[in-house]
Amino acid sequence: MSTEPRVLARVVFPTDGDLDVLPLYVDGQQVPGAVEDGETVLPVAYDQNPDQVLGRRSYQLGHGQRASFATYFNAFPAGYWRRWSTLAGVRLRVRTSGAGTLVVYRSSARGSVARVTSRSLAGSSDEGVSLPLNAFGDGGWYWFDLVAGSSDLVLESAEWLSGDLRPEAQEPPRGSVTIGIATFNRPAYCAALLGQLGAAEELRDVVDEVLVVDQGTQAVRQAPGFDDAATALGRRLRVLEQGNLGGSGGFARAMLETLDVGRSDHVLLLDDDVVCEPEGIARAVTFADFARTPTVVGGHMFSMYERSVLHAFAERVAPWQFRWAPAAATEHDHDLSSSNLRSTPWLHRRAAADYNGWWMCLIPTTVLRDVGLSLPVFIKWDDAEFGLRAAAAGYPTVSLPGAAVWHVPWTDKDDSVDWQAYFHARNRFVAALLHSPFEHGGRMVRESLAIQLKHLVAMQYSAAHLRERALLDVLEGPAALHGSLATTLGEVRTARADFDDARVAADPHEFAAVRPAKPRRRDPSTGKPTSQAATVVTALLGMARQLTPVPAASRERPEREVPAVDAGWWTLSRLDSALVSTTDGTGVSWHRRDRAAALAATRRATAVHQRLLREWPRLAAEYRAALPDLVGADAWRKTLDLPLPDRGDGQ
Repeated sequence: MSTEPRVLARVVFPTDGDLDVLPLYVDGQQVPGAVEDGETVLPVAYDQNPDQVLGRRSYQLGHGQRASFATYFNAFPAGYWRRWSTLAGVRLRVRTSGAGTLVVYRSSARGSVARVTSRSLAGSSDEGVSLPLNAFGDGGWYWFDLVAGSSDLVLESAEWLSGDLRPEAQEPPRGSVTIGIATFNRPAYCAALLGQLGAAEELRDVVDEVLVVDQGTQAVRQAPGFDDAATALGRRLRVLEQGNLGGSGGFARAMLETLDVGRSDHVLLLDDDVVCEPEGIARAVTFADFARTPTVVGGHMFSMYERSVLHAFAERVAPWQFRWAPAAATEHDHDLSSSNLRSTPWLHRRAAADYNGWWMCLIPTTVLRDVGLSLPVFIKWDDAEFGLRAAAAGYPTVSLPGAAVWHVPWTDKDDSVDWQAYFHARNRFVAALLHSPFEHGGRMVRESLAIQLKHLVAMQYSAAHLRERALLDVLEGPAALHGSLATTLGEVRTARADFDDARVAADPHEFAAVRPAKPRRRDPSTGKPTSQAATVVTALLGMARQLTPVPAASRERPEREVPAVDAGWWTLSRLDSALVSTTDGTGVSWHRRDRAAALAATRRATAVHQRLLREWPRLAAEYRAALPDLVGADAWRKTLDLPLPDRGDGQ
């Protein structure tokens, strides 16, 4: 064992009194139900109170109370350390004052729980427990519970420390990180994030620099709270301003600056509109230090709105369809306040990730030097493509429990039907051409045609137009990706503006009054088809409707209002005219069926997808040959208008 154990994870608590997030840190112990006088008495849980949080690292239990730290942020994900690190064991250190009991538990990959050991506590206690990692091959966690005795029991602090190394391993050096934040017109969010980072004591010896790449017209420097954050961060804060090159351009700048300065071992990418748990950043850096091979370490995403909901745990790219999906045996949107770690078996199984979203993602600089920077695609798929590229070079991605941010979940927005539809389509195809293992992209081309037809029967003509343009740009090859980075967004917005469904009004009264084409005998169904046969029938009926003439009245007045939650293609395909709410609830747009436009777009969609399928092998070879230049530092320097380094060769 090392003479000076490293802190792998500190037990921490929220200090803002937020009851929504407290279950992520500490869990009340449930007393089992009993049978009294022939009646079942329901289980009783001791509610955890924010007043019990005495500080960032201390917590108080009243006489007889029990608290468990089998929680997302404070349990130890032993299965991940067993699989990916050089450690053979860890050590739990718990400091308390008062009388009580410390009980240590472990779980298996199936979620079965076993008691490991217990210790009596009295006065000022400093307990250490050595714990092996050998039995966690497929997953499992360690955690501890505290039970107060005859008086209050105070947890003063607790840490999970490094233990024995594997026989072939050596003690790793302590790494450091540059945090890169790409921001566009979210100055208040970004300043608040900087304030969090500046106040975090656990990051003082870990973070070399916080680099903000400001690409907006609303300067972060002018935001309330920025000056206080800048004071706290001091010389560790640097703000760079550049034109809007999207997330890929902002993060590429952060990667490039980190490499040029040459001080940090890692760069950690953060979205500008997240709330972070700073301890998770320290854990990600330490995990990367102990990793057997250079490893991309990602953080999970909790919902900004329902803060106990684990929105994204581990992500993969389904190869045959080439689309995003949760990793095997995991779920999206799991509420840890209603089903905690102990009662959720799938959380105990170690999950394998293909990539991690760049809402929080740590990348070793050695990986950047080997595989290059971000793909120049503005937004969408840059993070997934990087993960696949890194994996192909032998660098895994680990989405690490206990490292996370809160972010607006993608289920609360539908950016596949606004201007971002272009980037969804183009960048997915570019990534597939680079990484799909199938000669013609698997099912992707056929699935893309189905998506195009869904947009058309749903009267989402702007999205269909942008997707068509995106695929035509893909067919042009990779040469224009860097050169168009600064101009594509404006062109896409201009192209979309001509469509009725793209014109959003804040109030439905800005449009003609809703009037049904004919009286309804019953309320129309808005439910999604529940079987493959029903889906096929609904799709065929929707497509057949496109062949019929459009009633004159539907051009003058919408026949229905459709809430965003009901605005699936299966609903809109039955209508000729509708006011449709935006997913974020800020406005409505008028969708009007256009028979001629739909038929012409269907013919074009069929042709462009046939061409993609036919030319796939050639295109894949072309994109793959161009990849080193696309992601290379010199290409990015040219795009960012930065000087090339002096290599001493006279060039």
